[in-house]
Parts: sequence; structure tokens; C-alpha cells
Amino acid sequence: MTPRAAVQTLLDDGLAADALSLLARLLPRRYTVAWVCQCASRQPLGAHDREGVALAEAWVRDPGEAQRAAAASFANEHRYRTIGAWACASAGWTGGNLNPRYGQPTPPPEHLSAIAATAAVSYMAALVPAQIDARRTAFVRDALSLLGIPNDMDGATQ
Repeated sequence: MTPRAAVQTLLDDGLAADALSLLARLLPRRYTVAWVCQCASRQPLGAHDREGVALAEAWVRDPGEAQRAAAASFANEHRYRTIGAWACASAGWTGGNLNPRYGQPTPPPEHLSAIAATAAVSYMAALVPAQIDARRTAFVRDALSLLGIPNDMDGATQ
């Protein structure tokens, strides 16, 4: 089964949350972060969340260490509690060191960025609680066409 068919099957079976998680894991990280930012651009977000999304977008445009570190710092400062913080975590966890204060460098596991993206999009879906599954489904459908992109387009910093 192709990645797109797998995600579509989950959607067809009414498993929008699972489709969202799988999609975020299958997309190249740079596209996952861009997708989070695209979803956020159509939401009524407060200043804090817009600031976080802007930092994540800065990493998408220029996936360098300075942008990644700024996004990771924002996520950490805001304790991963908001849409903006999770958007930043999705960019911030694409590389770098999870434990800069302690000995050996610890790069984030490859799937950590996808987990953060899933959290950000899930929070956005929950902005309208009565429509959470429909909103999750719409967010996933928006990104289905991205599933054919090769992972070497990742742009992650290591």
C-alpha cells in the first residue's frame, strides 16, 4: 500500500486522529512543518500562537541552525502548551541537541518532529470542539498530495 493509500484508508474508516499521526510521520519533516504553518494560517490564533508559527515558518524558509534553535527555544520557554509552542517544536526537533547542558550530544529521534506537528494540528482541530474529527480530516486531506515527496527534501539540520 502506498503512503497516500494508507492515510486515505484511515480517513475512510473514520480514524482521522490515526490518519493525522501517520501523515505527520510519513511526510518529510520540512513539509510537515510547512503543513502545520499552512493549517495555522487559516485559524483565528492569538498573538502568542502567531509568533510561534512565524518562528516555525522561518525555519521552513531557511532550515538553518539559528532558525531551528529559535523555534526550539520558543517551544521550551512556553512548555509545549500551545499551538505556537507545538508548531515551534515541530521545527525545533528536526535536529540539534536535546540536552545541550549535559555531555554527549543527543539528537532528537526522527519521529519527534512528527509528534509535535500532530499535537499542533490536533490543538487546531480542537478550536471547534464539536467539529474536531471533521477538522482533523480536512487538515489531513489538505496534505495528502504531499505524500509523494522524497525524504531527501527534508531540509533538517543535523
